[in-house]
Amino acid sequence: MLDLAAHNSQLQSLSPEAIVRWAVEQGEATMVSTSFGPNSAALLHLVSQVAPDLPVIWVDSGYNMRDTYVVAEEIIDRLNLNMKIYVPGVTSERLNILMGGIPTLDEPEKHTEFTRIVKLEPFERGLAELNPKLWISGIRQTDTDFRRSLDVLSYDNRGILKVAPIFRWTEDDIAAYMAEHDLPSCRHYFDPTKVESGRECGLHTAA
Repeated sequence: MLDLAAHNSQLQSLSPEAIVRWAVEQGEATMVSTSFGPNSAALLHLVSQVAPDLPVIWVDSGYNMRDTYVVAEEIIDRLNLNMKIYVPGVTSERLNILMGGIPTLDEPEKHTEFTRIVKLEPFERGLAELNPKLWISGIRQTDTDFRRSLDVLSYDNRGILKVAPIFRWTEDDIAAYMAEHDLPSCRHYFDPTKVESGRECGLHTAA
């Protein structure tokens, strides 16, 4: 494993593009993840400029809003992304019947199981197929309390090295990059595994 403190100190002065380039130059199996949530195109554009062939994992829970699907297709086509899309083994219609709709946070056991079915299991399937050693993601330190404890480089519980090129970007930084490159962003987005802003969906905290 890398000396995270030393490498994070080295990378903190680099641009997001340079951080992506550093990740690719490690010569390890590398993937990118996206939710196609608001401003997701920023990271995808950054990566596509450096390593356009990297596989991009998207777990389509089946509960995305129409705007998310429309914008996702626009981004995929425009950036010619190497998409690896994973879906749950149970359709949203069937799951709604089995669970009586999307479980709320007041139903923690049902919500945990729902999250496992629609998000974690498909993602683990993707990891098993791609077997990445490095995972480039768009997490930022201001997203959640958990992410404030991380850095540009961190290891997850699976032993995968996570690389967050835009970890220190502010909302203004994101907005400026999106505007500079005229990137599309969905205005209507809802993640049923998070429900509320500031919550983790489980991908970055799973064992």
